[in-house]
Amino acid sequence: MRYLHTMVRVKNLVESLDFYCNKLGLSEVRRMESEAGRFTLVYLAAHADKQAAEAADAPLLELTYNWDTEDYGGGRNFGHLAFEVDDIYAVCQRLLDSGVTINRPPRDGYMAFIRSPDLISIELLQKGAALSAREPWLSMPNTGAW
Repeated sequence: MRYLHTMVRVKNLVESLDFYCNKLGLSEVRRMESEAGRFTLVYLAAHADKQAAEAADAPLLELTYNWDTEDYGGGRNFGHLAFEVDDIYAVCQRLLDSGVTINRPPRDGYMAFIRSPDLISIELLQKGAALSAREPWLSMPNTGAW
């Protein structure tokens, strides 16, 4: 058995691609549109997985955009996406600078949570050992739900 992808439904494909690609740093590796089914599927890969994903050999995030819009609720009901990062503080700072709310800051130097525009919880985990705790993260409170 091999993990293939996680699918999340998105309400606004442009806004979601801006978040996942421009802010979080994923790359689109393929796209499928179905006129008959009235949907678009966009497959995204993390930077370190991009080459393997293009060869269909890496986990992907599938964004499903149904052309006939509907509200999907809180988005947290399926769990969360998780990404390993090289420097959790640098990633969180980049996200914060681009307007993303850090719902659970990396106070421990190891774990943080953010949410997508569709309220999907995303866990960021420090690669390897936790980084030393430091400000402003150490004293930053939680914001909202994750």
